[in-house]
Amino acid sequence: MGHQLALNSGLARLRDAADHRLDMLTSNLDADLARFDYLPALLEMTPVVPALLKDPTSVQLRDNANRYLTGVNATVGAEMLYVLDSVGTSLAASDWGQAGTTIGQDLSFRPYVVAALQQGRGRFYGVGITSKKPGYYLSYALHRDQHLLGVMAVKVNIEQSEHDWRKLPGDVLLVDELGVVILSTRDDLKFRPLAPLNATRQAELLRSRPYGQAALQPLRWSTTESLAENAQLVLLDSVAHLASTRRLQQAPWRLVVLDALEPVRLAARYAAITSGLATAVLLLLAVTLWQRRRAVRHKLASQAALQAAHDGLESTVAARTAQLRAAQSELVHAGKMAVLGQMSAGMVHELNQPLTALRTLSESAGILLDQERPDEVRGNLRRITGMVDRLARLTSQLKTFAYKSELALVPIPLVRGIADAQALLGWGLTAHGITVEVDVQPATLCVMAEEAALGSVLVNLMRNAIDAMQEAPERRLRIEARAQGRRAILRVSDTGPGIRADILPRLFDPFVTSKPAGAGLGLGLVISAQLVRAVGGTLDAFNQEEGGACFVIDLPMVATLE
Repeated sequence: MGHQLALNSGLARLRDAADHRLDMLTSNLDADLARFDYLPALLEMTPVVPALLKDPTSVQLRDNANRYLTGVNATVGAEMLYVLDSVGTSLAASDWGQAGTTIGQDLSFRPYVVAALQQGRGRFYGVGITSKKPGYYLSYALHRDQHLLGVMAVKVNIEQSEHDWRKLPGDVLLVDELGVVILSTRDDLKFRPLAPLNATRQAELLRSRPYGQAALQPLRWSTTESLAENAQLVLLDSVAHLASTRRLQQAPWRLVVLDALEPVRLAARYAAITSGLATAVLLLLAVTLWQRRRAVRHKLASQAALQAAHDGLESTVAARTAQLRAAQSELVHAGKMAVLGQMSAGMVHELNQPLTALRTLSESAGILLDQERPDEVRGNLRRITGMVDRLARLTSQLKTFAYKSELALVPIPLVRGIADAQALLGWGLTAHGITVEVDVQPATLCVMAEEAALGSVLVNLMRNAIDAMQEAPERRLRIEARAQGRRAILRVSDTGPGIRADILPRLFDPFVTSKPAGAGLGLGLVISAQLVRAVGGTLDAFNQEEGGACFVIDLPMVATLE
């Protein structure tokens, strides 16, 4: 349900954003195309063009018409204006003095000329016969006394719109009435149909050559789901997109905005994971409540049975039984509380580190997202995934606290292990103004350990050092590692007040801590020492002469990684 809700919400946001973009793009493009509609009336009212159409062989009239069209084009801003006679031959053009001019060309086969001669008006997008440049052609029939004199044609360059589209998110396609992409923010999609063209259509395009020498290779485009009349989920080159469509008013074309669906699907997957975790927490709470009620019922049943036995015994035996029962109840309660304290404290201690890191990384991701730094956001998300995996491994790791088990020992570079632990505690180090010095010699020094266990030990020792240096005038955490024979010696030292003399001999005993009530349980070093012993190492501690505490980890070394 969380996945579906997040997916629907993401699609709705994409559709709203696409609709806003389509409103802006279609209105701009329609305005660009509509601004040339007044040209036929302008040319019909001036004597220059009608005079040329009546006497096309006059050199003087042709020169006058050429210069007049050049002046008009400089005002209206079209790419080219030209006049054709009643059979489709170009007589005058605004580019008359340039190479590749249309003057003298027979353009009667072009669709826009045919449409103007037959219907009075034509529209067409294609590649120029002489210029080899694509453009949008508008054609208008010119009449005088209800007789057809010729055709006026305008070539409009709309590729500037394509450059403007590249500044917007997503991809934008302009598809003509044949289903062929004529403009696109992706060059590999231009002059390619959304679906294969039939033989009749291909023959017609071969004759009119609207797309020049383009191969018209169909796109790998398929619709997978229709969300609305103008919104579909499509696959383009096997990549899922939301395709939002809007038709133009000034041309038989449609604008298509493509938005990738992968970010929406990724957000939906994260929502599903979050929902699953929340459901698991609720189930755990329900099981805990059920077990509590069951324990209460058992306790009431036991009390009832003891009361019945008490009533049948003599007063002396009853008194002694009551005393023994009270003592037994206290012992059982103490045993239960000890076991429960060890289990809950250990789990809280182990879970607190990754949960704190998750909060820090998620807050940092929000800040980076606001600053539009997506690469660093992805890095934070990868670290969050690692933290979630670590939480999943905690149950199996906690077994080592009760009995010996086989750990998955692998070669671990100490530089990487220290960096990972430092990243988990980055916020605490920064918040308390602590300087970290790391010195690993050689830099490729590796130890044989279980990665999660080593990370837990390093984080615990570094966190203890942070707590110890909160009131110190100089706050420096130093981590150094050296190879000694076939062993690796790792030291974690601080500039705090050191370990109290009365606690130092019992430092690795359960529930021994120098922290105030509520701030420490006295299990962190016990768990760390047990984890180190499980991988064949030792953990010791002493006070330095210059001040501060130093913890020494002795681990088996492996061959350095190149």
